[in-house]
Amino acid sequence: MILSCQGISKSFGTDEVLKDVSFQVEAAEKVAIVGINGAGKSTLLKIIMQRETADSGEVVLAKDKTIGYLAQHQDIPGERTIYEEVLHAREEILNLEDRLRQMEAQMSHLDGKKLEELLEAYHKQNHEFTLMGGDSYRSEVVGILKGLGFLEEEFEKRMKELSGGQKTRVSLGKLLVTKPDVLLLDEPTNHLDMESIQWLESFLLHYKGAVVLVSHDRYFLDRVVTKVIEIAQSRAVSYQGNYTAFAEKKEKLREDLLKQYYNQQREIKHQEEVIAKLKAFNREKSIKRAESREKMLDKVERLEKPVEENAKMQLVLEPCIDSGKDVLCVEGLSKAYGTRQLFSDLSFEIKRGEKVAIIGKNGTGKTTLLNILHGLTEADCGSVTLGTNVYVGYYDQEHQLLPMEKTIFDEISDTYPSLNHTRIRNVLAAFLFTNDDVWKRIGDLSGGERGRVALAKLMLSDANFLILDEPTNHLDILSKEILETALKGYTGTVCYVSHDRYFINRTATKILELTNETLIPYIGNYDYYLEKREELTKVYGRCSSIAQQTVLAREGSKASEESASKADWQEQKAKQAKQRKLENELKRVETRIEELEARIAELDEECARPENATNSARLGELTKQQNECREELEDCYERWEELSVKIEE
Repeated sequence: MILSCQGISKSFGTDEVLKDVSFQVEAAEKVAIVGINGAGKSTLLKIIMQRETADSGEVVLAKDKTIGYLAQHQDIPGERTIYEEVLHAREEILNLEDRLRQMEAQMSHLDGKKLEELLEAYHKQNHEFTLMGGDSYRSEVVGILKGLGFLEEEFEKRMKELSGGQKTRVSLGKLLVTKPDVLLLDEPTNHLDMESIQWLESFLLHYKGAVVLVSHDRYFLDRVVTKVIEIAQSRAVSYQGNYTAFAEKKEKLREDLLKQYYNQQREIKHQEEVIAKLKAFNREKSIKRAESREKMLDKVERLEKPVEENAKMQLVLEPCIDSGKDVLCVEGLSKAYGTRQLFSDLSFEIKRGEKVAIIGKNGTGKTTLLNILHGLTEADCGSVTLGTNVYVGYYDQEHQLLPMEKTIFDEISDTYPSLNHTRIRNVLAAFLFTNDDVWKRIGDLSGGERGRVALAKLMLSDANFLILDEPTNHLDILSKEILETALKGYTGTVCYVSHDRYFINRTATKILELTNETLIPYIGNYDYYLEKREELTKVYGRCSSIAQQTVLAREGSKASEESASKADWQEQKAKQAKQRKLENELKRVETRIEELEARIAELDEECARPENATNSARLGELTKQQNECREELEDCYERWEELSVKIEE
């Protein structure tokens, strides 16, 4: 055990954020802390670092172990360059190196015993310098900065010139070069492009110390972590495995609890029916038996029905008008800023129903491309043509079109006056605005909260072609899953820029990689992109002309579409066969229900006839048939409900 949290509790006023949170981290273990926004993840990290005080509980770090922390927001002032700032994180080794240089300078002025003494001290300190990594620490700094996405020409930029995201990357670099025994990272993939995230994954996978991280990047968590600690309803539960294993185990646990709940409910209902029947007999013996059963029933500890977190936050997107088959046609598009060419001679098409993800390194021009598609930025040359009946909805990272003086609720209500109060509330709840949150002024919201408001507005629009710039930024995992489900079921067309690989993997049907001033198409999701990237990049690199690249793109696209189309057809065929089977069984069950209900009615009439009412043997036989029919009818009702749910899904 290298780090232990025992009984951590923390409240802010009446809001209990953490309650009796306990867990341990072993040496070299990679741990994720997950939970919805506001669950207390960042607060827990601050308590571990003693930047917040817990109301109760204790944090224990193993003796002689070091710990390092990356907060979400960084502000590093000063005149140091990026390289100097990260280098000075190893101040102890810099100081030792200075002493060694001073000793070397003194050696030329000494001789005899003093020189021997100095040489002995020099060898000791030089050995210490080597053990501390003195021979490689400068190259490590360069490697880490490049890994985090900084170009060598940026190394000399001063800290005061950097954006908040760049300062966060510098802070992460400073932390990584110090190599503490425990790394605490709060959203380390924010402000990193895909290539940098992949580099960080590899770095952390091979990191010898323990890592505790908070992240909403599920692909990153799947690659890095071996244990997940979920904070939900103020408490913490640990799961072994990566994020996917955690999600599967959590769902299985919920299903088991739900099964136990329904089993108990059936048993309670059965006991209540038996008690009612015993009382209806109105005999002393049966009444006592009923009372005995009632006492037993009162002692039963009732299980609460497990609540599915996103049950109340289902987001359904459906365009009011279908567009034509051809949604967007881009030909010969180029854009440069001064001498810096972002891209040139881009040509591609987007068809109705496609979900297209544009990916690439930071600074390659992805957002600029989206702005050109929406008409916010003018291209240097080329054309952008929208198809028939195409209505565009645009989501930008800056959220410039939101009125700062309005409340969240009023902005949605004023934009969509036909929506009722409940519908607005449900949509805002899907984006984590609940209770009195809906009455907050937009001007008082954080950047992430404004992003969620802008996304909510877009989801309610009549647009059938959505252009989204980093739609999952600032969303927690639950909100991302809701958005993913909505986009997957959306019959309109989507084109978006994102660094969220898990989101891309679940939603994209086509990927366009912007690299080396051109676009490389991949007909598939992110896993397919990873599989084909090296192969297609090499082929594109051999194509000297834009014309060759365009032909190659069409050929690759056509082959991929045929392969994907065949797989889709087979999958669709299997789904249709399963659907028909369920529908046929449902018809048989419905027919049987009608037969049983008719038979029970006939038996009721039979029992009511005078000749049967006085014939106990006949009446007993009829009653037995009634009970058998009712039992079968109850089974049919349950099966009908199960089949109806499956067909609806």
